[in-house]
Amino acid sequence: MVTAYVMVKANTGEADRLKNAITDLDGVVDAHIVAGDVDIVAKLDVDSTADVKAVAADGIQGVEGVENTQTYIAMD
Repeated sequence: MVTAYVMVKANTGEADRLKNAITDLDGVVDAHIVAGDVDIVAKLDVDSTADVKAVAADGIQGVEGVENTQTYIAMD
């Protein structure tokens, strides 16, 4: 199992809608709207690093209103 965290920068006023859309994606186990440089932090639990790429790049980045993402893979 691979755990990763995806930091999501959203278009202004889109955070609530994006959080719901991101949470609905396979592999996303949790998402929170946060204060700071990013708007949403999503937690992924998937089988492989290839799955992280698929969820982050194809899934989350494909949601309309997502401006940018940064992905961090947990090492422990």
